[in-house]
Amino acid sequence: MIKPVLLFLLGFLLLIKGGDWFVDGAVGIAHKFHLPEVLIGATVVSIGTTLPEVMVSAQAALQHNSGISYGNAIGSIICNTSLIAAITIAAKPGNVERKTLWLPSGAFFLAAFIYSLIAYTQGSFSRWQGIMFLIMFAVYMFLSVKQMQGGNAAQAEEEAEEDNTPLRREIMLLVVGAAAIAVGANLLVNNGTIIAAALGVPDSVIGLTMVALGTSLPELVTAITSLMKGHGALSLGNVIGANLFNIVLVSGAAISISPFAVPAEKMLMGMNSSLLVDVPVMLSVMAILCVPALMKGKLYRWQGILLLCIYAAFTIYQFVI
Repeated sequence: MIKPVLLFLLGFLLLIKGGDWFVDGAVGIAHKFHLPEVLIGATVVSIGTTLPEVMVSAQAALQHNSGISYGNAIGSIICNTSLIAAITIAAKPGNVERKTLWLPSGAFFLAAFIYSLIAYTQGSFSRWQGIMFLIMFAVYMFLSVKQMQGGNAAQAEEEAEEDNTPLRREIMLLVVGAAAIAVGANLLVNNGTIIAAALGVPDSVIGLTMVALGTSLPELVTAITSLMKGHGALSLGNVIGANLFNIVLVSGAAISISPFAVPAEKMLMGMNSSLLVDVPVMLSVMAILCVPALMKGKLYRWQGILLLCIYAAFTIYQFVI
């Protein structure tokens, strides 16, 4: 049992460092091509910090482990929102630009509504639905580029001219980071499944909690770094973007590889616990995060504290009930 735990922790470390290298390399390459800074944060960084979830869910899908694939995506959204964003908001609430949040927030709730509708009405996801989510990801990326490409182009070009870092270094960081993430994801899924079986814990619970937390660590690092540098809004945008990608990219890729049914390993009052608890919690925490920001253009400390309480209760529920 000691070996799987050590390999599981090694997978965590590889995901963290791999995500860090990948983001650094991707941002460096984006600068080389004169992309605006705001565009990099809204697209490249969000994709980079979501890559661990993509790799873990894809690896689980290849192994036909639907519990990990399903639980990781939903659990990462809950973790990103009620732990990572919550820490940022509780520590330093502030103003946000409402207009920059409408596209990612609106896209998230549209994708989440479709995802939830399929889960509740059909109880399973088909390959064409996975492809549909991937198409939604492509459309969102296109709209993001169209919305932001004119904003800071001059600034980005000036930064690119001042950056003398060799392009091969950025490419190396990107490749090595992706490789580390792939290996870490493999270790995480394989050993997480072994640990779950040994403890008698359903795979979906491991996916919703331990794996979700592990694959959300890049977002946590980004949030803490942004907070320390006084850019809380960057962290918020990264979290919302990453949450959207967890549905349209992470789930879309996993479903396209290996369609699966909504796991029913855990029941509550004779009903599927995931449909009764997990999906409603996912939607609720995002509403708590986004609605005040969209309505008032502000984030409040009570949001962060409430979200942290919800995350604590959700985690306790998963392991106790």
